[in-house]
Amino acid sequence: MTYHETPIKVRFNEVDAYRVAWHGHYVTWMEVGRSDLAGRFGLNAFEIEAAGYQAPVVELELKFKRPLRYDEEARVMTTVRRTETATLEFVCRIVGSDGIAATGRTVHVLTDPSGVLQYTLPPVIGERLERLMAYLEV
Repeated sequence: MTYHETPIKVRFNEVDAYRVAWHGHYVTWMEVGRSDLAGRFGLNAFEIEAAGYQAPVVELELKFKRPLRYDEEARVMTTVRRTETATLEFVCRIVGSDGIAATGRTVHVLTDPSGVLQYTLPPVIGERLERLMAYLEV
């Protein structure tokens, strides 16, 4: 599986009282990686909205392996999984200087602007997703 890499650096305001990155920031970093990858193929939140759809998160999974610390440089490694439903599934690894710090995934459904669930991928989204998958060799 091929991953798209987005660099991050743990900032002082992201460290908690235990002097490690606060757990809630990992979700933000996953979103940074997902938006970086998806935006290259017209699939970030605003581009999906401009195409006439929305892609809210319906599942979020995050597993912590080891902490990241202040000023540590890390990489958000993001890929997609092919699904049989009209969903987008992003898989992520956050890798620090000592190896994998966290793994996670998000699942997004597609709706129209009124929130009506789409049961098949709209062609405009499907075409963009296929280009993204070709880039990742998924």
